[in-house]
Formats: sequence, C-alpha cells, structure tokens
Amino acid sequence: MMRSYSFGWLAALAMGAMASTYAAHATEAGTDPKIHRAAAASAENFQPIEPPEDADRWYIGSIPDDPYDIPTVDRSRLRADLRRETVEAPEDFPANTIIVDIDARHLFYYPGDGTAIRYGIGVGRRGFSWQGVASVGRKGVWPEWIPTATMRSIIPDLPASMEGGLDSPLGARALYLYQNGQDILFRIHGTNEPWTIGEQVSSGCVRMLNEDIVDLYNRVSVGAKVILRNSKYMATRVSQSG
Repeated sequence: MMRSYSFGWLAALAMGAMASTYAAHATEAGTDPKIHRAAAASAENFQPIEPPEDADRWYIGSIPDDPYDIPTVDRSRLRADLRRETVEAPEDFPANTIIVDIDARHLFYYPGDGTAIRYGIGVGRRGFSWQGVASVGRKGVWPEWIPTATMRSIIPDLPASMEGGLDSPLGARALYLYQNGQDILFRIHGTNEPWTIGEQVSSGCVRMLNEDIVDLYNRVSVGAKVILRNSKYMATRVSQSG
C-alpha cells in the first residue's frame, strides 16, 4: 500500500510555496514586497496536517503502471463533486484547454466535443496560490522532485533531489506550466495524500489523485492553455496574456 509523507515532509512542501510563488510572480511582474511579506507570514503560521488514522483504508486496489503500480482510491470518501466525471461543458473553450477553479476545487479539461472532464483537486494554502494564464510546457512521468535553492535554504535537511516514485511529492505524473517559454515552477501533479483533495493544504501547486493526473496526462497535449481562477483569497497574480 502507498506510504504517506511524514509530518516533516508536509511542512517542507508547504514552506516550498514561497519559492514557487516568488518565482512565478517574478517571471512576469518583478518583485513585490507585499507578496513576499504575505507568503512569509503564511509560512510562519503554517501548521502541517497529519495523515488520518485510517489513511491505508483510502486505498482499494491498484492499476498497472511502469515502473510502479498506482494505488487506487476509494472515491466514496470524496465529496461527490470531487469524483472524476464527464459533464456538459460549463463554458465554451477550444479543445485541449484546462480551467482550474481554485475556489470550487475543480479542474476542467475541455476535449472540444461539448463536454468537459471535471476532476477534484487540492489547492494551495492561503497566500500560497497563483492565478493567471499559462501553458503546459512539458509533461513528466513519475517525475523527479528537485527542491529549489530557496526551499533548501529554509529547510537544510531537504535532499538535493528525490527520484520519482510512490513517495514523491509530485506523484505519478506532472504537468509543468510555462509562460513565454519559461518554467514558472507551478505544477499540476499527483499526490499520495488523497484525503487532501478538496482542501486548501498544498504547497501552492494543484494536486490531483494519482489516477486522475494519469487520466489528464493522457488527454492533454503540450502547449495546452491553462487558466487558473481564484477570487476568494489572496494569490500571486501574473500576466493574463498567456
């Protein structure tokens, strides 16, 4: 059965949001001291969330994947609207478009046939989010996790890198968001903490069930437009030109 992160890993990942937030903002808009102060304040107030006592009971099987099988989740434990579902397209977008609704904890993929695939997501903690327009610059399978220099300066015990696998913070797949040809350090990725789907607990990026990010990965093409919306709490805002 999939192992969950230790208490320390959760803290490390949340603290890493400062690096992602700063880098994403600097890519388009330069340095804003107010955003730096807000992110720092959120880091100081961060309280990691421990796995539930019945964490192992979230998993009910597995699906084959290379080189690791992907543990499947008991979706009855999720809110009904967070379970992957094909729905009538709520808006009109071209094929290969991703819409991320941070407020509702939904990600929609538009295949261009009048429908949308709706997925449940976990989102960043207050002050550790992002909104704007980007594109999928590349995709990764069981991707390696490389903490930024900022993260490692804050938490010296972090490794220089962590190979992809069942314990990796990026899960089974990752979509890397770019603007103007540059990686903005924002990811849509898997998670081995399914109980956090629908919650505001991540390190700033968008997390999905591993089985859902694999489904999305198989549908989306590099170059896909990604629109992230967020109105209910403060987020770093970058260029809307996408």
